[in-house]
Amino acid sequence: MENTNARPLTVILVEPRQPGNIGATCRAMANFGVTDLRLVNPCDRFAPEAVKFAVAAKPLLGQAQLFTSLSEALADLHVSLALTRRRGRLRGDLPTIAQFPQLLATLPVSSKVGLVFGREDCGLSTQEVACCTHAVSIPTPGDNGSLNLAQAVVVTLYELLAHDQGQACERNDCTAELPAQQDMDALLQKLEGIAATIGYNNPSRPEVIGHTLRQLLSKSQPDIREFNMLRGFVTQLEQSIHGWPGKRRG
Repeated sequence: MENTNARPLTVILVEPRQPGNIGATCRAMANFGVTDLRLVNPCDRFAPEAVKFAVAAKPLLGQAQLFTSLSEALADLHVSLALTRRRGRLRGDLPTIAQFPQLLATLPVSSKVGLVFGREDCGLSTQEVACCTHAVSIPTPGDNGSLNLAQAVVVTLYELLAHDQGQACERNDCTAELPAQQDMDALLQKLEGIAATIGYNNPSRPEVIGHTLRQLLSKSQPDIREFNMLRGFVTQLEQSIHGWPGKRRG
């Protein structure tokens, strides 16, 4: 299946431990016309099992980019989708992968979208899910809820590409640009620092502020112009409270 969708998709595997899953992922990507594979601290991608399962998609093994952290792998992307089945206070209620094409249709076609998959035995950590702009699940009604890693990649690519073919961008300006995730991360760090300075964070759970702000920004999808205005405002605010002792709550 050729990926006729102009929107670039990236598959990111976090610490895959079975070479066969890397190879099978390459085969699935080739089936759907996706070529950007990123691996975070992987096992041997050139092991015989990986080469065997990649079949005709062996070139993708050599083209894969290697990273030492998920944040580095996400840096130049605009939207990132964490695939997870575990819920929690920070993860919240997870929409299903079938609902995500509706969001894709609202993005500028040039937006880089990353699909993030975790380890075979324990998936993605809460911190890794928090690094992504969105989180979704693949609902499985059977007793064994977790899919094999490569199977999850196949299902995700099918759901996104089968429903996204030919859909028009619903934004008023389809040529608008979204900020890269590394720029969004830098802004969030500034906001978390401001929250700490004015005593608005919870020292026992400082991650809550950052996670909530990321969700808020992800939902609003500011374009570059809006983002730059917000960044300028936050920078000015950061400078204005420099050295301020802060008013603590309670």
